[in-house]
Amino acid sequence: MMRIETKRNAAQFKASLANSETVKSLEEALAECQNKGMRLSRQRRSILELLWRCEQHLSAREIYDRLNQEGQDIGHTSVYQNLEALSSNGIIECVERGDGRLYGHVSEPHSHVNCVDTGKILDVHVELPEDLIQEIEARTGVEISDYRIDFYGQEKQK
Repeated sequence: MMRIETKRNAAQFKASLANSETVKSLEEALAECQNKGMRLSRQRRSILELLWRCEQHLSAREIYDRLNQEGQDIGHTSVYQNLEALSSNGIIECVERGDGRLYGHVSEPHSHVNCVDTGKILDVHVELPEDLIQEIEARTGVEISDYRIDFYGQEKQK
């Protein structure tokens, strides 16, 4: 296990997160479907709208349940097939977890904060200092082209 620490204070860290955060819009996701030759069925559009509206990572079952509670007539198979098509085309995110897959609306590279109490996953954009990336490359002999970091913790008591 490699332990590398950065010399950044909390204010600098939060500022870098705020400055680097960019999220693809629902309209861009719909356009991306069309650009990739994917049919924009009512079911596919409903799934995308739900993911952007709730801004959470949801299981296929949760997506199915929420859409049906909203009066959308969509079957389990249709949900699974559309999620697979959307995630394999890079339009939505698929997070593999021990208890199954979760789907989110942010598709560009980003990191996650995982709450161990609630199971909630929060999207964050983290930019590591260049000297840290160079140090990792020097230690491992691997040129870093992309990275994702998973943070784990508990909600702070207010």
